[in-house]
Amino acid sequence: MADATFWGRGYGAIVFRDPNLKRNLWWTEIRTETADSYRQGRQFLLNHNIRPSAVVLDGKPGIAEVFQDVPVQICHFHQIAIVRRYVTKRSKLPAAQQLLSLAETLPNTNENTFQTELAAWYDRWCQFLSQRTFNPDTGRSHFTHKRLRSAYHSLQRHLKYLFTYQRFAEMVIPNTTN
Repeated sequence: MADATFWGRGYGAIVFRDPNLKRNLWWTEIRTETADSYRQGRQFLLNHNIRPSAVVLDGKPGIAEVFQDVPVQICHFHQIAIVRRYVTKRSKLPAAQQLLSLAETLPNTNENTFQTELAAWYDRWCQFLSQRTFNPDTGRSHFTHKRLRSAYHSLQRHLKYLFTYQRFAEMVIPNTTN
């Protein structure tokens, strides 16, 4: 398993941990979380004949590709935090409130139910998400609800990784890095 943990300004660590042994296998200090850092850790494991059976990641783009030959689970805690960061806890937009509520069901639902609910949310709000705001100074337009769109697209992009722990139930993959 792998997780990035940050402390202080601009410093952090990537930790590869075996949750069964409850032991860190490899770690390194980092300034920024990159796929190359994870490749370095994976190579260390391979050099020591340790083959990860599954990986739980925090949702950083590009990192799942480092582990494309093993089941990848995106941490539910981190996915909910990503959505919350985009829409905030106190959004006045009903669409944002509903999307956050849906994201918060991740640990207690299954893939089919979540996909159905996410599709229903999108069907309800797709016109709202498509709204554009025109800037008369530049003559250009942009999406009015960019942050809400980003929250939705994050869930959509990670959907194939959010229920790996259920698809491979026999492996007992954690659904969180916390």
